[in-house]
Amino acid sequence: MSYLKFININTEKTNPFPYNVSAIKYAKNMDVSSKLNFFVGDNGTGKSTLLETIAFRLQLPHMDGSEYSKKSFQASIKLASELEMSFNINRPTGFFFRAEDFGDYLNSVNRADYGLHSHLKSLEGEVPDRIIQEMKDNSNYQLYHMRKNYGQELGAFSHGEAYLKIINEKIQKPGIYLLDEPEAALSPAKQLTLIYQIIEHLNHHISQFFIATHSPMLMAIPNATIFEITEDGMTKTDLEDTEHYRITKSFLNNPEMYLRHLKS
Repeated sequence: MSYLKFININTEKTNPFPYNVSAIKYAKNMDVSSKLNFFVGDNGTGKSTLLETIAFRLQLPHMDGSEYSKKSFQASIKLASELEMSFNINRPTGFFFRAEDFGDYLNSVNRADYGLHSHLKSLEGEVPDRIIQEMKDNSNYQLYHMRKNYGQELGAFSHGEAYLKIINEKIQKPGIYLLDEPEAALSPAKQLTLIYQIIEHLNHHISQFFIATHSPMLMAIPNATIFEITEDGMTKTDLEDTEHYRITKSFLNNPEMYLRHLKS
C-alpha cells in the first residue's frame, strides 16, 4: 500500500510560469500509487517544481525546518490550491530533500562556524579549549542542531557522505520521502548506496518515494514507475525507452562516434 494514489493539477492556465512548464501542464490524473515514482526529463521541464508543490502541500519538513517562505517556493505557493491529491493513507509523515538546500545548509554552517571561530580566537590561551567549544556550540544553533541529530559535524564527511548520512538519519520510519536530484551530491558508488538504502527501507516499511532525477542508475531500481516529461506530455515510460537511458547507452557504447555526431 502507498500513501498517495493520484495527483492532478486542476487548472487550464498555460501561462505564465509555473503554468507553462510541462510537468505542470501535463500533471493530469496521474496514478502515483507505486511505492517508487521517478520524474525524469530535460532541464526546464518542471519536474522539480512539481516535486516542490507536492512537498509544500504535504508540508513535509526539509533542511530549513518546516519553513517554505524561500523565494524558490513561490511557484509551489501558486499551485498549492490547484493540486488535487487522493490518498490511501492520510496525514503522511516524511521528509523533503533538495540538493540545493543541502549545499546551502552546509555552506551556512561553515560560514557561521568560521565567523564564530574568528570571534572567539582572541580568547585562546585565556579560556580553556573546552569552554570555547561550549560557547561555540551554544552560540551557533545550526552546529548544535547538527550534532544533536547526527552525532558529529557533517563537515567531517565528504559532501556525498554527509548527504547519505542525513538521508539515512531521516528515512527511518514509514512515510513519504521526496528527493530532488540526489545524484547531484553523489558519485556513482554513492548512488548505489542510496539505491540499497531505498530498497532496504521499502522492504521493511510502508513508505513511498518521489524522486526527480537525471540518473539512469537510480531509475533502474526494480519495480519503479518512471514518468518521463517532455514538451509534448508526461507519460509512464520503461527505463530503456527514456531519453536519459538511450543517450547514456549510446555514448558509452561508442563515445568517439557520438562526439563526432555532436560536432556535425
